[in-house]
Amino acid sequence: MTPLRTLATAGRVLAQIRHDPRTIALLLVVPSLLIGLVAWIFSDTTVFSTIGPAMLALFPFVVMFVVTSITTLRERRTGTLERMLSMPLGKADLILGYTLAFGLLAVLQSSIAVGLSVWVYGLEIEGSVWLLLAVAVADAVLGTTLGLLASAFARTEFQVVQFMPAFVFPQILLGGIFLPRDQLPAGLEEISDWLPLSHAIDALRAVATDSEDAAYVAAELLVIGAWIVAAVVIGSITLRRRTP
Repeated sequence: MTPLRTLATAGRVLAQIRHDPRTIALLLVVPSLLIGLVAWIFSDTTVFSTIGPAMLALFPFVVMFVVTSITTLRERRTGTLERMLSMPLGKADLILGYTLAFGLLAVLQSSIAVGLSVWVYGLEIEGSVWLLLAVAVADAVLGTTLGLLASAFARTEFQVVQFMPAFVFPQILLGGIFLPRDQLPAGLEEISDWLPLSHAIDALRAVATDSEDAAYVAAELLVIGAWIVAAVVIGSITLRRRTP
């Protein structure tokens, strides 16, 4: 693994996405529009102040997961990855390059979503907006790396969509969006503790309500970071040159 090859891979991915306006719109615009729709639905209530932080975790996470996994799988199916790996380019260079490229897009995506949520949609934040942004970015990068990991096991784009019930839906159901995690039935709360989206939602809510200190949020970010690193490592190990 060399930094120059990783950066070259990231540059190629960004150049490719730049010529695909639909993907750009899906990555940068759709999550913010969905959050805005939720805010509009509950415009005459205080509900959005309660669920808004969870929406900041949910929509960017799901969009990054879907786009990253399908993009990576498509390149493997068309033989692009095989041609790249025939050059002096390691699997780690490739996975890290994709992570860096989509990570930069995640920063833009999260910045737009947080900015609109706070200053346009009326999400009330008692903690630091910058800390809220840091957690939102980590959450979006988490979706990216889990998408890369899912693409390593899928053979078709349809299979990627099929992986969503295994990778994404349990995290949504147990993440505290529908019911506070401490009110989940016995056993489910313990399972939710091992799911990374739960920690992202908890951290965003803690910043929004200023109910926990910075050390708590930092600990949640460490958990999210550990999942990101694990997904990158496992994705590098399991990446196949081409889907048969």
